[in-house]
Amino acid sequence: MKAINVGIIGVSGYTGLELVKMLVSHPTFNLLYCANTEGATTVAELHPSLMGVCDLNVEKVDIDRAASTCELIFLALPHKTAMQTAKGLLEKGIKVVDLSADYRLNAENYEAFYCEHEDLDNLSHAIYSIPELHGNIAQGARLIANPGCHVTASLMALAPFLDHIDLTHPIFIDSKTGVSGAGKSPSSTVHYVSVNDNINCYNIIKHRHATEIEQHASALCFNEVKVTFVPSLVPMTRGMLACVYATLKTECDPLPLMHTFYEGKPFVRVRNAPPHTKMTSGTNFADVYATRHGNALVAMCAIDNLMRGASSQALVNANIMMGLDESLGIPKISYVP
Repeated sequence: MKAINVGIIGVSGYTGLELVKMLVSHPTFNLLYCANTEGATTVAELHPSLMGVCDLNVEKVDIDRAASTCELIFLALPHKTAMQTAKGLLEKGIKVVDLSADYRLNAENYEAFYCEHEDLDNLSHAIYSIPELHGNIAQGARLIANPGCHVTASLMALAPFLDHIDLTHPIFIDSKTGVSGAGKSPSSTVHYVSVNDNINCYNIIKHRHATEIEQHASALCFNEVKVTFVPSLVPMTRGMLACVYATLKTECDPLPLMHTFYEGKPFVRVRNAPPHTKMTSGTNFADVYATRHGNALVAMCAIDNLMRGASSQALVNANIMMGLDESLGIPKISYVP
């Protein structure tokens, strides 16, 4: 198959690093262009672990240069900056996989939690895709809105049961994440002294991902879904465990139901015991489990927040977008021990 030239804008951060690590050995995608806001460096200088693996120059962002080089661009940029960049790329006919929040929500929800949306035309056709839940919807898309990490883990635990739970009763989601989810920029909340030997909840109930969970869970079941979402920061580098608590209205057996729901999905592993985040580290796997106590459902999903929660899911979506096998270039062996 003919090589497809791709690029990364926003290569400096953790998700950019993970994209480079996968793309340098991808059998079809040819990584030709890397950029950030400053330029004048190399990938290996930004990410010393890649010395001898990827020595591409990192250029200052230039839409014309990106468009003349690539058929597809991954955007690993902050919200607002991402939509400004995506708009220019899309005008030039370049396909975009956006890892920011800029195209994940409808305009009303986005503007309630982020800022004024500056690209409503492209928002109207952006494709939001968790492949196991949305199928091959990304195939042939021009713009993919890659889902958030908390949302991916929460929806994959919740989705099999949307037709079996009582939506008039509260749905609680407790989602724990590693510190890399906060990004590469240092701050007091992710300082070693703050994180080590500590666990803390943040943005209780009002977290922006709660609205993303509600919007897309509601779309999956054609009914209004409301959740109470509590994220926690735990002292580990990477990994995420989302636990969903809901009230069942049917006599379903949760674990067999989960097996049936995810049958034939190569990147979902239904566990017979609660999953460990370490077993998914460095991979695109989502490890899920569910049980019940009376009519109380407990469903959970473990992922790598940087991979399935961002970069590897973006690459799966890009594979589907370009008509390739979804598993091309996707890591399957976890970082254990």
